[in-house]
Amino acid sequence: QGQLVESGGGLVQAGGSLRLSCVASRSISSIYSMAWYRQAPGKQRELVGRITSSDITNYSDSVKGRFTISRDNAKNTVYLQMNSLKTEDTGVYLCNKWPVPTSWGQGTQVTVSS
Repeated sequence: QGQLVESGGGLVQAGGSLRLSCVASRSISSIYSMAWYRQAPGKQRELVGRITSSDITNYSDSVKGRFTISRDNAKNTVYLQMNSLKTEDTGVYLCNKWPVPTSWGQGTQVTVSS
């Protein structure tokens, strides 16, 4: 998928929403699953959710019902709509292939304040 550039993060109050974007420098249409990951301070990187080329999605229990992943292959872009944000959602959000990520982008910082 080439380079990955995440954007859309920021500071938001608990209960708020953000929409993250991940733009790939190459086509993602042939990539079966793209995923969003996050890394909280002092914690290991974790899988937030993923989406297949058939738009089948799967989410971690911690975000299920609040986050929605979508993809636009024509724009080489994967989105993460985050609603009802909680302080524990704070972290750097990154996108990549699933299950075997390739090179990582810089991610986008999401900070949820109480």
